[in-house]
Amino acid sequence: MSPHPSSGPSTLDEALARRVRLVGLDVDGVLTDGGIYLGAVDGTPLEFKRYEIQDGLGIHFLRKAGIRVAIVTGRVSESVRLRAAELEIEDVAQDSYARKLPAFRRILERHGIAPGEAAFIGDDFPDLAVMRIVGLPVAVANSVPEIAGISRLRLTRHGGRGAVREFAERLLLARGEWAKVTEAYVAERSIDDGSAPPADASQDARSRVSRDRR
Repeated sequence: MSPHPSSGPSTLDEALARRVRLVGLDVDGVLTDGGIYLGAVDGTPLEFKRYEIQDGLGIHFLRKAGIRVAIVTGRVSESVRLRAAELEIEDVAQDSYARKLPAFRRILERHGIAPGEAAFIGDDFPDLAVMRIVGLPVAVANSVPEIAGISRLRLTRHGGRGAVREFAERLLLARGEWAKVTEAYVAERSIDDGSAPPADASQDARSRVSRDRR
C-alpha cells in the first residue's frame, strides 16, 4: 500500500526527539515487509519472516544512545523471539489477539517511562491505540491513511526496507547524537584485539560475531 499523500509531517523537532526514552516497534509491516512464509515440517507449523539488516544496526545505534527499544506485535512467532535476542531487545510483547496497548503500557510502567517519552513505529490499525498515546507516533511509508494521519513523523522507507534505520538516523540527528554514535561504532571495530574467533569456533561464538555485525 502506498503512503497517504497528504498526512503526516516529514521533519522531526529537536525538543521532541530529545524527550524520547523508549522506541516501540511493530513487526509485520515495520520490521518486515508484512510478508509471512508459512509451512510445516513433519507436522510442525513453521513461520519465517525477512528482516532488513540495516534496521538491526539502526536499533543498535538507538541502544548505544541510551534509548530503550521494545517490540510489540500482534502475532506470536519464534522468528520474532530469535530476532529480538539477536538484537539484545529485552522488552518483547507477542499477543495473538493484537492487544498491543495494555502490553505497551506494562513495558512503560516497568521502566518508569511516561507515554509522552515514547515513540512507536506502526503501519496498520493494530498499532493505532498505542500511537494515540505516545509522544512521537511514527508511520512507515506503507502505512494505512489512518496511521499516517495521526503520525508526527512520516518515513520515506517501507517496512522491512530500511524504515527503522531511517527513523534511527533521523531521531539521532535531531538529538545531535548521530555522529558520536556512528563514529564510536566504527572506532570499536577498527581495533585488532585478537578476539576474532578461529575458523572452528563454536556456533555460539559465531552467533556473537553475527550480532556484532547486525
